Amino acid sequence: MHAYRTHHCCQLTKADVGQTVRLSGWVFRVRDYGKLLFVDLRDHFGVTQVVIDKDSDALQIVQAVRVESVLKVDGKVVARSGDQVNPNLPTGEIEVRAESVEVLSAAAELPMPIAGTAEYPEEIRLKNRFLDLRREKLHSNIVLRSKVIASLRRRMIDQGFTEFQTPILTASSPEGARDFLVPSRLHHGKFYALPQAPQMFKQLLMVAGFDRYFQIAPCFRDEDARADRSPGEFYQLDFEMSFVTQDDVFAAIEPVLYGVFEEFANGRNVTPPPFQRITYKDSMLKYGSDKPDLRNPIEISDVTEIFRGGGFGVFAKAIEEGSIVRAIPAPGAGTKARSFFDGMNQWAKDEGFAGLAYINFKAGVGGGIAKNLGPERVAQLVEQMKLGPDDGVFFACAKKDVAAKLAGAARTRIGQDLDLIEKNTFRFCWIVDFPMYEWDEVEQKVMFSHNPFSMPQGEMHALETMNPLDILAYQYDIVCNGIELSSGAIRNHKPEIMYRAFEIAGYDRSVVDEKFSGMINAFRYGAPPHGGSAPGVDRIVMLLADEPNIREVILFPMNQRAEDLMMGAPSNVSPRQLRELGIRIVSEEKPS
Repeated sequence: MHAYRTHHCCQLTKADVGQTVRLSGWVFRVRDYGKLLFVDLRDHFGVTQVVIDKDSDALQIVQAVRVESVLKVDGKVVARSGDQVNPNLPTGEIEVRAESVEVLSAAAELPMPIAGTAEYPEEIRLKNRFLDLRREKLHSNIVLRSKVIASLRRRMIDQGFTEFQTPILTASSPEGARDFLVPSRLHHGKFYALPQAPQMFKQLLMVAGFDRYFQIAPCFRDEDARADRSPGEFYQLDFEMSFVTQDDVFAAIEPVLYGVFEEFANGRNVTPPPFQRITYKDSMLKYGSDKPDLRNPIEISDVTEIFRGGGFGVFAKAIEEGSIVRAIPAPGAGTKARSFFDGMNQWAKDEGFAGLAYINFKAGVGGGIAKNLGPERVAQLVEQMKLGPDDGVFFACAKKDVAAKLAGAARTRIGQDLDLIEKNTFRFCWIVDFPMYEWDEVEQKVMFSHNPFSMPQGEMHALETMNPLDILAYQYDIVCNGIELSSGAIRNHKPEIMYRAFEIAGYDRSVVDEKFSGMINAFRYGAPPHGGSAPGVDRIVMLLADEPNIREVILFPMNQRAEDLMMGAPSNVSPRQLRELGIRIVSEEKPS
């Protein structure tokens, strides 16, 4: 017999009745019924019920240990009687009657229980992550993650991609988020950077002639945490393709994502390819976001002209000063009490906006600002937005970007409050035609809006003849249920176009040559047209696991302050280590 187990704890069935077996696992639950002691023994695979008679030598052993102690149990498999069968367990038709028990490892008093579904403070959970990972939901999330990655890898290989690993220690880049820097011991005063993404390396692979590359790539960005973003590090399905158009990239990755989501959907609906394509301009208008949740049927409209010069003076004046008006319908809200409408207005103010005006069409009669706007303009509004007799409509009036942000947030809140969000479904879409540049109000200059390595639509002609803010790029995002899974682009593979693109954003040739020397030099020796993307693995698993926070699908996440409470990182290092690196810690001076 094996030293620790003949079977795992989810393996035994009625076919094994009469066998003598050996199991090892953790004490999950103990139930004492006087004459009998029942122990739920748990391992990675599942749970088996162990029964110990009061006359057994094993009784005192089990009674003396705490839950989560590790036991080795020898015993005979017996069938449960009819009323004792547990249909919710794969092993629910049997139990193991213990003949001997050995304590392999005794557990101390737990800082948090493993059984049950109660929530515990994040600090306790992260500090004791090894215990937290024993809990059923989190354990299953991590197993799901492994299966999703295996499925992604298999599907990419089936699509003709080859897996390569790119460097972790690389050079700092002036674009994107903050780098994590690694000091060089051999070259004092110089630093490596952990890669924010394998962007340049994967493009160099295309120049090297490998055609279709992918990897499950670790990426490192010194960013603040969010519900859908872990601080420090994350993983993405990074891929790149040669001799492709934007359509070719979409055709390659859509079946991979659809296949993975369908495989792990567990009864939920998944958008079949081809995924809907929405221009950035239309997305910002209709949904107030470049990450639209298409489960929400609400579409925003621009109604600036209806309000221009109208009787609602606050809006009319704001329009003359450069504001716009976006209208957010609220289907069926006319049946709601006035408190619903006033509550939305107060919510907008609490979020830092000026507020939301509204019209409430209760039984076809307009309330709110309808009287100020006037019947003719209200009729235009009803016609343009196809409003029904019991609908409501809210209005966001502000400068373009602010109005879009408020309208998008209001669309989401209205959809949730009116229970309009489609259940049990994954809705994919592509956002395409991103602007190549945007205006930075703080720096008062043109800057890249998305990815600096993207090919502008119209190539050099566009860069030379168009207003930079009107230039579109071959850039695209893939979005699922309001979560951005990936950004990607058809790359700029021509040195002269790259120099000009960076020049418009304020970088001269010397900066490009210094910061991107490896790539710009490679492009001089024959670079194929290429493009790709990088769907986020953590976010894919978060959606499939139906978890609101990304930390629930990561093995050992940091907290929101980028601290590893379990390992004590970041930590101080010894003076000797600092000397080797040529680094001296300068204390921050306190203001006098």
